[in-house]
Amino acid sequence: MQQYIGFELLRRIDPKALSLVSENHLIYYFFKRVLDFCIAFLALIIFSPLLALVAILIKLDSPGPVFFTQDRVGTRRKIYRRTTYWQRTTFRCYKFRTMVCNADPSLHKSYIKALINNDCESMAELQGGNSRARKLTHDPRVTRLGRELRKWSIDEIPQFINVIKGDMSLVGPRPMIPYEVEMYKPWHYRRLETKPGITGLWQVTARSAADFDEIVKLDIQYIEQQSFWLDLKILFRTPFAVLSCKGAV
Repeated sequence: MQQYIGFELLRRIDPKALSLVSENHLIYYFFKRVLDFCIAFLALIIFSPLLALVAILIKLDSPGPVFFTQDRVGTRRKIYRRTTYWQRTTFRCYKFRTMVCNADPSLHKSYIKALINNDCESMAELQGGNSRARKLTHDPRVTRLGRELRKWSIDEIPQFINVIKGDMSLVGPRPMIPYEVEMYKPWHYRRLETKPGITGLWQVTARSAADFDEIVKLDIQYIEQQSFWLDLKILFRTPFAVLSCKGAV
């Protein structure tokens, strides 16, 4: 497929354009979408008894809805004059609710700012003195059941719905909250140049032990090297990373 316009011109036409899609990857993205849909559909059927049990437990544990939905930053492929490119977008991401209802996001915003700036002192203060984990470990908003759901990544299972809808892929960088993206340094935006995923390269290698820049570098490494076989490798390693609970909080 010939690209008929340059990226700079494309950015003037569409300010949300992120990057051009490589012509060599179009077939890969087609089969990736087929794999995503098939596995996500089967996963929802297989996990349906667990989903029902978790829904009941959440209702018994604390007042509020079973599911938590939140706007996340994603990408989608667009075509303009036969040029395929990644366009930044937002979508509603589904998770099991693990926090008290109507939780104040200010604590998480403060922590994300410290994380992006690698402000270890502020991170340690915000998470109860834990200076090693790169994730909010002492969040008073999280319920007792929610901690267990997060520990085993069970709260992420409803995101298979997002995969079926096409908002997400099985493998890719995690979908980010809009206020997090607003704090990015210019080079961080490269991690948005593919569809977000449920699991990814940094989840199966570093988990929450890596600092923010290391996580972004691993996401960029995935984007530069992504292939059908790399996706399968990451999918194969994901259950072992979850069961090890390494870096999970």
